[in-house]
Amino acid sequence: MRILHTADWHLGKTLEGRSRLREQEQFIDEMVAIVEEENIDVVLMAGDAFDSVNPPAAAEQLFYEGIARLSNDGQRPVVVIAGNHDHPDRLAAASMLAVRHSITLLGFPTNQVQEIYVPSCEETLMLGALPYPSESRLLQLLASENDEKQLRKGYDEKVGEIFAAMNASFRHDTVNIAMSHLYVAGGATSDSERPIEVGGAYTVSAERFPSRAQYVALGHLHRPQNVKRASMPARYSGSPLAYSFSEAGYTKSVTIIDVHPGKEANALEIPLSSGRPLVRWKATEGIAQVYRWLEEGKDRNAWIDLEITVEHSLTLEEIHRLRKLYDGFIYIRPKFLTKEEVVQEMREHVPIEILFQRFYEKQTGGAKPTDELVRLFLELLVDEDGDGDEQ
Repeated sequence: MRILHTADWHLGKTLEGRSRLREQEQFIDEMVAIVEEENIDVVLMAGDAFDSVNPPAAAEQLFYEGIARLSNDGQRPVVVIAGNHDHPDRLAAASMLAVRHSITLLGFPTNQVQEIYVPSCEETLMLGALPYPSESRLLQLLASENDEKQLRKGYDEKVGEIFAAMNASFRHDTVNIAMSHLYVAGGATSDSERPIEVGGAYTVSAERFPSRAQYVALGHLHRPQNVKRASMPARYSGSPLAYSFSEAGYTKSVTIIDVHPGKEANALEIPLSSGRPLVRWKATEGIAQVYRWLEEGKDRNAWIDLEITVEHSLTLEEIHRLRKLYDGFIYIRPKFLTKEEVVQEMREHVPIEILFQRFYEKQTGGAKPTDELVRLFLELLVDEDGDGDEQ
């Protein structure tokens, strides 16, 4: 059985007001191509289909069209669980229609295992799918006292009980997979998912995973990564797009699992190329360096977090000009030279003609002085020095 594991689509999410819908359409197209090219039998989506509990209509339309395409009109099973950003009732509302197309939508936590016959490989998948198990969605008081340590311990134990109940349903003649949207202790986070950890997003230890599971498909953390302490292959597939600049440089991917009943699962990471990358620029030479990079076409398709080293504040005209030249600037932040840095520049004994060129570029918005103009400046400087000597 070949399984594609993905998560954290966050459809409808923007980047400081910039729509990412076109990029999200691109990664759906790319995943559809992958499932066809790689002969995928089952698709597992481990939560956070949407970025909010009330997503825009365009995001919902993209989601339903996307999972319909992934299912190949009901020929390929698709299972989607709710993440912490999804409304569990809303996600599961279309389950009666979806199941007719071999699509399973699960909203609230349950210890029931999904038994799915997969005709393309003539094998049965036993899927222990646990949607985001928040304290409220578990509908249970986790500790009798309001003690943080006891609450965390109780949460870990409760999730462990659910996984243990699932474990009892796994069989030796089936493919046994666990899937959930949660934070496993020790996972590496990024800024785009940190806000969801505030207010009770407790961790679960890897030892709580069902011992008979051949693979654990996880969602919640946006950086693709393996869970090191698990006794079986367990992995966060990560988000298909970079959603914060803390993810700059991450290789986005989906994971393909090859597994047969009673055999060890093998996981393969498939890189994704969709979407605009997020990059950081540090213009240590000032605004003229930024103009030069734009002229060279550096990171032409990227969203950019720009930091410019300056002596004085950027004017509104300079900021507007940058944004007019390139629409991909998300942040434009000045970094002011410290006194120590200014003194260091003075100690470097920069030639006067270089200082003049820098001054001219700053005053003209990046234009370079001609050789004749530099020569004239040096002549005037010599004349002034001569006049000073005669006095």
